[in-house]
Amino acid sequence: MAMTGQTRIGADGRRRCGWCTVTPEYTAYHDTEWGFPVLEDRRLFEKLSLEGFQAGLSWRTILAKRERFRTVFHHFEIERVARLSARDVERLLRDPGIVRHRGKIEAVIHNARCARELIGREGSLAAFIWRYRADRARRGPSTASTSPESVALSKDLKRLGWRFVGPTTMYAFMQATGVVNDHATACVIRAEAERARTVFPLPAPARRPPRRGT
Repeated sequence: MAMTGQTRIGADGRRRCGWCTVTPEYTAYHDTEWGFPVLEDRRLFEKLSLEGFQAGLSWRTILAKRERFRTVFHHFEIERVARLSARDVERLLRDPGIVRHRGKIEAVIHNARCARELIGREGSLAAFIWRYRADRARRGPSTASTSPESVALSKDLKRLGWRFVGPTTMYAFMQATGVVNDHATACVIRAEAERARTVFPLPAPARRPPRRGT
């Protein structure tokens, strides 16, 4: 959800990013989630998965179906999703409460298996994702749908076998999880999100055993 930097005054008299004034659901999401840093692997995997489902659709569609997505994908617990089978895919394709797209459903399961491998190597999904942190405190929000960081993240995830992780999708993911703060400069929530990012404890990478002979 790339920003233009424009803001609007909401019904409560507070100035926010223009996109979030479309619906009350957007406003609540914007004020409490969007742009705030996420540390927990399960939540990061959920947001990665839902951004993949959004490709070609509106975020409003995904937000309206989010609770059902959480239910059928076991609240995006990586290990449980990784164990889903071809039979589960067929079952999910019959569920009207989610986006019934075979490629996207299979990608979530496939990506859970990739995430499991990544966590085994890096210690956590968070430790990997937060390497791509972007500091836009001085420059303000982006006007683009990608960034150098999202291009790099997309390239690295694809190299590791992940699906539906294009640069635009990864930029929306980075915006949503606070890896970049793209609240408009005049948005009332921007400073709050930036404070959260400032005190956010960056996850430490996994400790690697010393090489033999050292």
